[in-house]
Amino acid sequence: MKRDHVRKTILSVLFVVICIIYLMPIFTVLMNSFKTNSAINTETFAFPTEQSFTGADNYVNGINVGEYPFLKSAGYSLLITISSAALILVCTSMAAWYISRVNSIFARIVYYLCVFSMVVPFQMVMFTLAKTANTLHLDSPFTIPVIYLGFGAGLAVFMFAGFVKGIPLEIEEAAAIDGCGPVRTFFLIVFPMLKPVLISVGVLEIMWIWNDYLLPYLVLDRTKYKTIPIHIQYLQGSYGHVDLGAVMALIVISITPIVVFYLTAQKYIIKGVVEGAVKG
Repeated sequence: MKRDHVRKTILSVLFVVICIIYLMPIFTVLMNSFKTNSAINTETFAFPTEQSFTGADNYVNGINVGEYPFLKSAGYSLLITISSAALILVCTSMAAWYISRVNSIFARIVYYLCVFSMVVPFQMVMFTLAKTANTLHLDSPFTIPVIYLGFGAGLAVFMFAGFVKGIPLEIEEAAAIDGCGPVRTFFLIVFPMLKPVLISVGVLEIMWIWNDYLLPYLVLDRTKYKTIPIHIQYLQGSYGHVDLGAVMALIVISITPIVVFYLTAQKYIIKGVVEGAVKG
């Protein structure tokens, strides 16, 4: 009994230390967003003092500095994130339902291809992807969700397929007897039952797309469109003065919505992952 208590205490201390290590970069960025540039360079890990504290000036400068408006970049990030996540959820849930209910070689091949895509590094395909996106005119915030659908389909199909296998087939058969076709059966019967996995997949996809830098950088026409990560990167270019305070402020602004969203929906993530991966 005493040995178990010691073990639990050691694990608790270990997890607290790990948590502090993970939170330190976020806390450092938040702290430096209220300091002057000179203080950031010389006293990076020190708390703001009366001389170095800038209040909200860094946030105002971050939003207003540069030729490209920050609010425009935020709007493009929001558009890409919402449209891409919605497209992934609808298309992959339908694909997973088909894969789970149709016992054919084609369905199994599609499923294994989706699973295989989860282990393919993005760096292997990024140059051919950029060329293909440019050829097919997918280089705008209104068309890039199609590319995100391809990259987000693997995990989503895997989780949805596992959950669908746990839904009794008799429910769908009863809907068919009542006159529902495949489309109505899916959207009226199956889709509402996928709520736990829909939320967990949605949270994971939204966090990935909102924070993604490399794919928009390679695909989008950066003379016209910039997402928040690209905007911050161009704000600290290699030429001219770099306003570190403004950069820190914009980083805080960019991570705040996704942190709030994650904390609100985190209870659904583990539940959805477990149910989607274990059922069936």
